[in-house]
Amino acid sequence: MNTITTYPQCRIVPMRLLGPDTTQRLLDRIVKVPGIRRMLLNGQNIPAVVPYGPARGAKNETRLRKTIEIAGNSVDLHVQVGTITLEIEDKTVIEQIRAICDEFFVDFPCSVQEGRFMKSQPSLVDYAKYGPEADPSVIGLVDPKRKEKPSLIHPLGDRVCGGCEL
Repeated sequence: MNTITTYPQCRIVPMRLLGPDTTQRLLDRIVKVPGIRRMLLNGQNIPAVVPYGPARGAKNETRLRKTIEIAGNSVDLHVQVGTITLEIEDKTVIEQIRAICDEFFVDFPCSVQEGRFMKSQPSLVDYAKYGPEADPSVIGLVDPKRKEKPSLIHPLGDRVCGGCEL
């Protein structure tokens, strides 16, 4: 008998895209909450080189693409964050996340949504990218076009926050 455990998920949706400094300050608060299993950051891609126009092929000089520190881990931020999806141990964590967001977002609104936002079972893309023995913490976080693997963040030496794809 194969029983698959599904964990609750929530998504933080700020009404504006977040810059790297704001993202770092928010994630520093969120990763301290016990019970977070996985985290996924989504947003507008910030390319390393200009993809089109008169400056095509030139280095994209922007302050939005930088390395941030989250729970003592260096993470290259390749997106301007639009949503943060969290897989958590139980629904009581959602209220803690909501309280952090209410305190953090004072200049513009933010919503915390409950639902299913990440895959919890391996798909064909997961199998093709990582094989049959894939780490369960990266299931559903695969972007098939991306060459790099997701950045894994383990705050406080724990496997609390399984993976962040940036």
